[in-house]
Amino acid sequence: MNTDIALTFVQVTEGAALAGYQWLGCGNKENADQAAVEAMRLLLSNAAINGKIVIGEGEIDDAPMLFIGEELGQGGPNIDIAVDPIEGTRMTAMGQSNAIAVLAASEQGSLLQAPDMYMEKLVVGPKSHGAIDLDLSLEDNLTRIAQSLSKPINELVMATLAKPRHDGVIKQVQSLGVRVYAFPDGDVAASLLTCMPESDIDLMYCIGGSPEGVITAAAMQALGGDMQAKLLFRDQVKGQSTENQLHAQIEQQRCVEMHVKANTKLELNDLASSKNVIFSATGITKGDLLEGVKAGSQNLTTETLLIHGQSRIIRKIRSTHDFSLLNSELHAKSA
Repeated sequence: MNTDIALTFVQVTEGAALAGYQWLGCGNKENADQAAVEAMRLLLSNAAINGKIVIGEGEIDDAPMLFIGEELGQGGPNIDIAVDPIEGTRMTAMGQSNAIAVLAASEQGSLLQAPDMYMEKLVVGPKSHGAIDLDLSLEDNLTRIAQSLSKPINELVMATLAKPRHDGVIKQVQSLGVRVYAFPDGDVAASLLTCMPESDIDLMYCIGGSPEGVITAAAMQALGGDMQAKLLFRDQVKGQSTENQLHAQIEQQRCVEMHVKANTKLELNDLASSKNVIFSATGITKGDLLEGVKAGSQNLTTETLLIHGQSRIIRKIRSTHDFSLLNSELHAKSA
């Protein structure tokens, strides 16, 4: 995929971030998500691609979404797209840090097509590539990662999500001397930090959403990192309530229809099989990975991380958007 297509996807995440920003701190995550979804759909619909959404955020929590299998674009190369219009809807609604608009794109057939369901994920940077095995215990993996980095286990730093389901894991790894950075949301950004030279995070482990997992895998292919994952049913993660069991039955059926297996280890190439990927993430709120949208008197400024897998080039792009033109441009494109 060439530079022009890469810049098209930058515009898509910028548009989603700007749309979500309009709801920053308003306490309504659904409205923020809906605005970002609509902006992303509109911009993808007008792009010079034959795009297909292979996995998208929304079904897992009944939020607005770009639908799995949805086809978008005005014609061009066949591209699979994994999207999360806002990773961190609650953070956007509450004005908290680390909210981003993000997508990954790759050549047709190279990204895992799966339901939006829970996913167990283990992510490491390039120096630990090949050292992980999700069929082993987390403690065994920590030992292997420490060995790959030539340092003792009590010098490791693990990122995870600050969710009740991870309380036991956090206590377990802390008892081994591992430091834990627990983010409120946002495991894509946390995963990418394992590959950033200025970051001290060695691994990311969590149970989160599958769209973020596929997006992360695409980025790992481009950055030389590694990842393994397992799809999990809702009742395994959220408990054996009637509602969760009914939802799990639907997930089981969808897995059969999409020819994917839950509770089975997926290696990096199962999640994203090509290095010819484009990853674009635009900050909505200031975070560890990106600056958030900043408002001037007549403009808005965004910062985007663009990873072009084919050239192995990583760019941070700072863009200034004339506030008075944003709504008129979107209106013209939707007409």
